[in-house]
Amino acid sequence: MRKAVAFTGPSNSGKTTIIEKIAKILVPNFQVAIVKNDPKDKAQFDIEGKDSYKFFQTGAEVVVTSPTRTTYFSHRKREIDDIIAMVKDFDYLLVEGLKYLPLPRIGVFRNSFDESYLPYIQAVAIDESIDKSTIPQNIEILDLNDPHMIIAWIDKNAQKV
Repeated sequence: MRKAVAFTGPSNSGKTTIIEKIAKILVPNFQVAIVKNDPKDKAQFDIEGKDSYKFFQTGAEVVVTSPTRTTYFSHRKREIDDIIAMVKDFDYLLVEGLKYLPLPRIGVFRNSFDESYLPYIQAVAIDESIDKSTIPQNIEILDLNDPHMIIAWIDKNAQKV
């Protein structure tokens, strides 16, 4: 059964780090797909001067294949259902960002808790820098430094897709 969950939080809160830790634990036994949102459209996916970069600069959709991977460069915005259909073979889908996406969501916070995320999250992953008493009682508290605890929450709460 395929499971999808999202992580959200301010910049430098630890979202990428915890997703990376979770993926490393899951990958030996499961197929894991990760979707990363780039809200400022600043990500660079290839090196200027390389063939794939030149092809992408034409405005075309570009697929690069090799013996060990396939990379897809697109100029079109894709909805999550399109991405799920494209990736297809996964047990866990971990989404970073896209806070408006209707998925069970873990807010990741370090140093300060931002209440503006409350409408979007069902749990928080925090470390000792956050005062637990500032977290509303209806939000489950997870240890940001315990990826196994977070995986257990995912297994219990993730959306089946």
